[in-house]
Amino acid sequence: MTDSGSARKIFQKVSSSPTRPPAEKQEAKFDVADLYQGPVPTGEVAGSSAGLDEKLRQAYFWIVNHAIISPFYDIEYNDDPPTTFQIGDRKTTLSLPTAQSYSSFVLMPLLNLAVRRRCLFVGGPGRGKTASAILMGVLAGYSLTEIRRAIQHGQPEMTVTDLLGNPIPSDLMNASSMDEVRISWRRWLGMRVKIIDEYNRIPTRTQSALLTVLADNYAEVLDQIYECPEAAWYLTANDDAGGGTYQVIEALQDRIDIVVHALHFNTRFIGDLLMRIEAGISPEKMVPESIIFTEAELDQMNADILAIRISPELMRRVEFFASHFEFFESAGEQLEYKTKDNVKLAGMELSQLMLEETGRDLVKDLGSQTRNGLSVRAIMTCLVFAKAIAYFKGEPEVSFEDFRQMLPFVLHDKLAQNAESPFFDGSNHSIYRVDRVGWIRKLFDLSSAEFDRIGLGADDPVARLREQFDAGLDGLSEKDTRSRLSEIEKTIQDLVKSRKLYGHVFNDLLKLKYLHQRYTNYLSWLQWSSRK
Repeated sequence: MTDSGSARKIFQKVSSSPTRPPAEKQEAKFDVADLYQGPVPTGEVAGSSAGLDEKLRQAYFWIVNHAIISPFYDIEYNDDPPTTFQIGDRKTTLSLPTAQSYSSFVLMPLLNLAVRRRCLFVGGPGRGKTASAILMGVLAGYSLTEIRRAIQHGQPEMTVTDLLGNPIPSDLMNASSMDEVRISWRRWLGMRVKIIDEYNRIPTRTQSALLTVLADNYAEVLDQIYECPEAAWYLTANDDAGGGTYQVIEALQDRIDIVVHALHFNTRFIGDLLMRIEAGISPEKMVPESIIFTEAELDQMNADILAIRISPELMRRVEFFASHFEFFESAGEQLEYKTKDNVKLAGMELSQLMLEETGRDLVKDLGSQTRNGLSVRAIMTCLVFAKAIAYFKGEPEVSFEDFRQMLPFVLHDKLAQNAESPFFDGSNHSIYRVDRVGWIRKLFDLSSAEFDRIGLGADDPVARLREQFDAGLDGLSEKDTRSRLSEIEKTIQDLVKSRKLYGHVFNDLLKLKYLHQRYTNYLSWLQWSSRK
């Protein structure tokens, strides 16, 4: 029998600081110019003995050590090569990370709280999806009672007024116009953490009203508007295929920023369940005060995350990765219209047009593995969450591995897999038809390997031309302008002569066309100015 008092002490224990000791730094030298730079952003607030990134890590470790039984370290980092084991007929690799690694089921919702985005939990019933969302609400400073009352439970009978609020009956009776009708808004609309349980059981019309709140931060009933604050959203579903009582509308599904799998329960931890039963403990009632964030801290943390640096070299790799997926050669006559989106708008099936694709190696072509490209929203979300995990780790700059670990959760529902691609018929590749997290990591690895093979890190003529243009056109002579136009044309000639037309070449050509047009317009202006 577990002693209740001892168990409660265990649940109140917060990891000692620092949870992730920082690398040794050289002592900063004083520079008088620093006096004019303003306060240095440290992630600290008044009265805090540690930075907010450390508080975020303490919250993470309290959750994984005491609140949610999630003994999975699927976000892996390594300082040294890990020890690995080959297991089973498929030679599955078991890797033992050599640096601090994390459980996606806990870390991703926590980062979502920090950056105020939209997280979808998927997994079977009873796997802790709603419990995890409730913990995020407690960490944001709400009482358990407030959070539970504010959860919106998806059900087939839910109406727009059930979701948002009702007009006041006396106003309906006495008002001479709709402008005079006041709405009794639901309290959850004003909260900084919003939880929608089983969102795929909400009727289609009500989903449209939910979309307005989730995407645009306002609710509307009878022409009355309620402005909502920035919030971290948590939605749950028993699967991620958009099914349920009602099909999830595409626009609502597109607004989901990250998808997190609620993994199975490891039966080696049944003893932990027994301890909770015997001690009568609910983790959500035991959250230590020291890891609860104020509204000001959440705002500051969000600002600090956005200030994290991404190096130009890493950005170039991310650009290269994102360039593979939209291009589709058979989609249009003019270069700009050779996109998968154009195929979709025409109501055509991608698989039919793929039969016309010739010349390119469809196994090598990463774009053949998807039925769509990446939206601006998806790319922006990738950047935000890469910054978020770097901040969480206490790093001043995003690393390659940060992107590699974050991409599967951001792009989980953003990249529609083309299961008919010949890539999936390759040795041990069929598993990627099921494992979307592993598939997206594999895409990023293949893209990076191709980036290195082509040598774009050492020699990128398009990047040089872009940097030259970004320096500005002021004072550029007609002779120099013509020289740059010639250089652009020569670069285009080299591209089309030496390579098949793949997604990254497609984007390079369009960038070069853009630069050519800007210089052409500038040249016309120079000639007009000289005649005045």
